[in-house]
Amino acid sequence: MNLLRIRIHHLIEQLADEDLERFWHSVHAMHCDFYMLKAIQEVKRSQQPWDTLTHEEALRLLIFS
Repeated sequence: MNLLRIRIHHLIEQLADEDLERFWHSVHAMHCDFYMLKAIQEVKRSQQPWDTLTHEEALRLLIFS
């Protein structure tokens, strides 16, 4: 792991400022996508068949709340 960290730092130092900014936006977007995917997978893993409502059930709950 430490060797990989050193290699990544070396690559970052070689990037121009414009390329580094573009790279950061791409990495940040991928990080956010991964975070959302992980959250979706967790919900799918914990969701039970009786946790969902039909459209009609949801409307009834909204109307009578």
